[in-house]
Amino acid sequence: MTAKQDLINRSNRLGSDPRVTNYAGGNTSAKGFETDPVTGEPVELLWVKGSGGDLGTLTESGLAVLRLDRLRALSAVYPGVDREDEMVAAFDYTLHGKGGAAPSIDTAMHGLVDAAHVDHLHPDSGIAFATSADGEELTAKAFGENVVWVPWRRPGWQLGEDIAAIKSAHPNAIGCVLGGHGITAWGDTSAEAEANSLWIIETAEKFIATNGRAEPFGTALAGYAPLSPESRAARAAALAPTLRGLASTDRALVGHFTDAEVVLDFLERSEHPRLAALGTSCPDHFLRTKVKPMLLDLPPTATLEEQLARFHELHAEYRADYQAYYDRNATADSPAIRGADPLIILVPGVGMFSYGANKQTARVASEFYINAINVMRGAEAISRYAPIDEAEKFRIEYWALEEAKLQRMPRPKPLATRVALVTGAASGIGKAIATRLAAEGACVVIADLDLEKAQAAAAELGTTDVAIGVQANVTDEDQVQAAVDATVLAFGGLDLVVNNAGLSLSKSLLETTVADWDLQHNVMAKGSFLVSRAAARVLIDQKLGGDIVYISSKNSIFAGPNNIAYSATKADQAHQVRLLAAELGEHGVKVNGINPDGVVRGSGIFAGGWGAKRAAVYGVPEEDLGKYYAQRTLLKREVLPENVANAVFVLCSADLSHTTGLHIPVDAGVAAAFLR
Repeated sequence: MTAKQDLINRSNRLGSDPRVTNYAGGNTSAKGFETDPVTGEPVELLWVKGSGGDLGTLTESGLAVLRLDRLRALSAVYPGVDREDEMVAAFDYTLHGKGGAAPSIDTAMHGLVDAAHVDHLHPDSGIAFATSADGEELTAKAFGENVVWVPWRRPGWQLGEDIAAIKSAHPNAIGCVLGGHGITAWGDTSAEAEANSLWIIETAEKFIATNGRAEPFGTALAGYAPLSPESRAARAAALAPTLRGLASTDRALVGHFTDAEVVLDFLERSEHPRLAALGTSCPDHFLRTKVKPMLLDLPPTATLEEQLARFHELHAEYRADYQAYYDRNATADSPAIRGADPLIILVPGVGMFSYGANKQTARVASEFYINAINVMRGAEAISRYAPIDEAEKFRIEYWALEEAKLQRMPRPKPLATRVALVTGAASGIGKAIATRLAAEGACVVIADLDLEKAQAAAAELGTTDVAIGVQANVTDEDQVQAAVDATVLAFGGLDLVVNNAGLSLSKSLLETTVADWDLQHNVMAKGSFLVSRAAARVLIDQKLGGDIVYISSKNSIFAGPNNIAYSATKADQAHQVRLLAAELGEHGVKVNGINPDGVVRGSGIFAGGWGAKRAAVYGVPEEDLGKYYAQRTLLKREVLPENVANAVFVLCSADLSHTTGLHIPVDAGVAAAFLR
């Protein structure tokens, strides 16, 4: 097996172990020879994980490939610590061929250390030593001469030279602890480097377990015991809209919630206010969590109203504190402040909310803060948690290289950061709508009577960071509320609601029973009302505006035969659009409707017998019903689920930001259904 393939396999194993490193954290490398296609001579190369990649999912395309002789030759032009950021641009002149992925700032560490394989990792146990007040002494005590302490230094060329010098001066050493940061290990083979990395991590874990204090976070605080699981979920769902609105003051963000035991235990203990105020330490942590969280200083027994009022006060204090932090540390060439809102919000007895530009980023921020809690526990167990100081944190957070990385990120999709709930979305029009919204960047909750089908439809859209499926009978008030609660707990809030759930029974007036009438009005008129009401509470509390879209019908205007119950309830939905547009406008919520004509292909309604009955009414074979509908339109085109989905997207896009109370016909032109 080649050195490159050994590297990929090792990286995937290390990156998949939560003890070893966190998502997109750390980097690994290998050195080896390949034939230069120009000279035909062997050339020594460095393969190293590229900037922004993830070890657990690393593939060959994620590796940066550099000529080792040219990389090491850069030592001759190194301009010193004050200008070492310039060395990253110099890496481009050392690339082999097209170079693969963009080299990271840690490339120097891997290239300058005289070892065939190098791992740089962020294990919780290792960072516990790195952030201990007496980390240097503890490192010597725990690891002896095998591991050397390196004082904090911002990643860069000088850190690479420092580690290279340490390895040269300590021939028996297998790695080092980087103060305030993590660990680095090396080996002559890939297996040896991996074994050395794991030995450092496991030795640190055993040392903490053997020598650490029993209660590093202090004793349990009276009145701070976690609420029951049901009460936690209910309180979290009630808090989520307001918290997301506060966290999105500067820019809209998606949320994530967890009530993991490690979080609840931390927030129950007496030392949690002190430790939370110290913030995180490892650069990989606070780049995703901000330097410290926003912590509710009330017990879980406080009322919802008390907690919400206090959160508004805390948010104002947090923003002022963060602005002061920026002002104290910014220089003339610092990037502009990126927003003063918290990314981590801690609620004792309930759990943790985290925020990011998308669901994955929000979830990863949560995982990183859990890593930080584990680090604090380890450091407090064997010493005292002492993260790097504020000025150094600022230098990392507002590093020009980090800013450049942010600027290289692709432009967000049109519906990025928006959370959508679509009812009746496991098939037909609803599924097409959910698919289009997800494709445009939204997080989507697919609600349907059939949970299994809802979850299967969600899985087709991607991971649970993109879509989830929930069961909901829209005629049931409790189930509707549960679906909305599931939405805000999954993605932090709600921005876009599509009332699509529906059914139809094609009967004449005399054949229509009271049960027929009630069923259709319950699902569409009452169901839309219940969904809109539950969603409106969230939209109002968030203070971020939003959209409610009704999938009505051309039958809300057009009077056709044998359709009394269906057409009447669609007319009800159509007027709900107007009523809610008038009522919710002051909250920035737009309410619009779509009037499709008969959507035959892919429609759950038509597949359920409605198509056969409508075909009988019009005297055409059922398989020709779509063609029949098309021929009666002005454009002679059949209406498909995707056409309705397109209209939903347009209504919710920025291009129609000033449109509310509108019904858009998606019927290929039915003159009798023209809006009047």
